[in-house]
Amino acid sequence: MWEINQIIPFFGVRAFEKGTTDRQRRVKRVNISSKSTDTDAILNIFKTERAVIGVVHCPAFPGSPRHDGRSFDQILDAALFDAETYAAAGIDGLIVENHGDIPFLRPDDLGPETTAFMTAATRRVIEATGLPTGINILANAPLPAFAVAAASGAQFIRVNQWANAYVANEGLLDGDAARALRYRKTIAAEGVAVFADSHVKHGAHAITADRSIEELTRDLEFFDAEVVIATGQRTGDAATNEELETIVGATGLPVIVGSGVTVENAERILSRARGVIIGSSLKEDGVWWNPVDGDRARRFMDTARALRT
Repeated sequence: MWEINQIIPFFGVRAFEKGTTDRQRRVKRVNISSKSTDTDAILNIFKTERAVIGVVHCPAFPGSPRHDGRSFDQILDAALFDAETYAAAGIDGLIVENHGDIPFLRPDDLGPETTAFMTAATRRVIEATGLPTGINILANAPLPAFAVAAASGAQFIRVNQWANAYVANEGLLDGDAARALRYRKTIAAEGVAVFADSHVKHGAHAITADRSIEELTRDLEFFDAEVVIATGQRTGDAATNEELETIVGATGLPVIVGSGVTVENAERILSRARGVIIGSSLKEDGVWWNPVDGDRARRFMDTARALRT
């Protein structure tokens, strides 16, 4: 092997310098920090700085313990009623959930029927409303959610546990970001954004008790979520001001509130967050499994629009 002091005299200093320059041109500088802060997913998807996203709680699908014998067409009718009522109220977007499938299965136990039913329902919702729409497959199933989004035209998914792990009603749930992002790339669904919960509701956090909410939030950004969701302890409970401000201060990602939003606390929340996911308080009698109440939805959207001006 030639030493450097032999190469330079033989080829000349200029030739050696030229080789170095060519190599520098070929080497691409790589930034391994999170790419998800490069774009604003809320603005890109909903075309507004502060988005209101209505939840379409699908009734229990066939095969679920609470399925009441309705045909799939009747289930679709219920989902479409809610979606169209939200749309008539002027909502910015929708998210479709298999919320009737209680008790929820863990991700690896979900059958193909859930993916099939959710794909059909979501596609019909998008066709009926034309609104930006997301997917949440319970419990914590990002891979089938990406598949549904790719097939239906949905623009984002919600994942309740994206990084780390926690003990949920369904048992121990792992954050599945690594597998999910590889799957998203495999099916060419990289345009589908990830909305991920920080300090997940409906669970115990003893596994991560030695880590702060700030650290848990930064984990979501590090694992390439595009939006962070702040929630209360369960469906219908809102995040506190302190928790919301802590999460907002910990990340460069947009932060939205994903539970417990009402017309009464809209000003408090929308003054701090980039949007809300809202369902229960816009349903008849404020109960999540009831149909959407058009008057409640319009009243909330009137309030939200006033706060955005």
